[in-house]
Amino acid sequence: MKSTAPSRRRSAAASLAGVAALVLAGCGSGNDSGGAADGSVSLGFVNGSNTHFHTCLLRAVEQEAEAQDAKVYSANSKQDAGTELSNIEDMIARNVDALIVQTVNVDALEGDIAKAKSAGIPIYLTSVATSDMADVLGAAVVDLKKVGAMDAGWIAEDAGGRNVTVGVVAGAPGAASDLLVGGFEDALPKTARVVANQPGMFNPAKAQDVAENMIQSHPDLDYAFVANEEMAFAVRKAFDAAGAKDVKIVSVNGTEEGVAAVKDGRLSATVANSAATIGQTAVKSTVSLLDKGEQNGGDQGVDKISDIPLVLVTKENLSEAPQYCPK
Repeated sequence: MKSTAPSRRRSAAASLAGVAALVLAGCGSGNDSGGAADGSVSLGFVNGSNTHFHTCLLRAVEQEAEAQDAKVYSANSKQDAGTELSNIEDMIARNVDALIVQTVNVDALEGDIAKAKSAGIPIYLTSVATSDMADVLGAAVVDLKKVGAMDAGWIAEDAGGRNVTVGVVAGAPGAASDLLVGGFEDALPKTARVVANQPGMFNPAKAQDVAENMIQSHPDLDYAFVANEEMAFAVRKAFDAAGAKDVKIVSVNGTEEGVAAVKDGRLSATVANSAATIGQTAVKSTVSLLDKGEQNGGDQGVDKISDIPLVLVTKENLSEAPQYCPK
């Protein structure tokens, strides 16, 4: 049976901003992972996929939960909104104190939030925020439109006013990919024309197929925007094999491998949005916001929305790239 402290936290968090609170995420995979076995707070973490970003995000959540003396249960929705909802229901059944969620589709959030709210479990979002945050405990937000815009800005500067063609290898439709690509395309100069836009589904093999078709249809391509570095490496291989070594690729993540690829020229630029920082911020903020509600003000220094720092990494500022993945 649970101690009364987490229950008080839940009740207090539910009253935060006059809301009963909610949850999103779950246990569909059945994989438990944890901090302290007898932690004073139990957290559920639902991940959205199995990419390097998601793996590092999970590691950061687990490590920070241990540091916060919290127990964490994890699950993976594998890019499927239906699985995400099932995970939420499973996590509700675990009676966790709060959920941290990396959603697979922002359009699915409304139903997910309603399900969690009815159970009285607060939810903390990673990477994205909803337009109305009243029913959400908090969020560690990556401004994904800004991420895309930063890559577009690099292309604008590099092109120097020339008329250029651009290919886009998106991720999976929904959530992160749509925001990234939308921000990128909106920020491109009028002299840059997008001639192809296809989803790589955050899968390197799929992205390589997309790139092979793209360069065959557009052999004079100048630039490519790829929605994560894992796909970008595969796109680079496809372009090189087709004799298109001059196509400049910009991407997203700022992994150790991505920064190395910028250094050696395989990538021209990447926007670093550290998975380690996102995970650490999510756990710290969730625990603090629960305490804030319980203590009727608790930790006054914690923000409901935390903006994750972004860095455009080029050959000129490699040393400024933040640590991406916890050790």
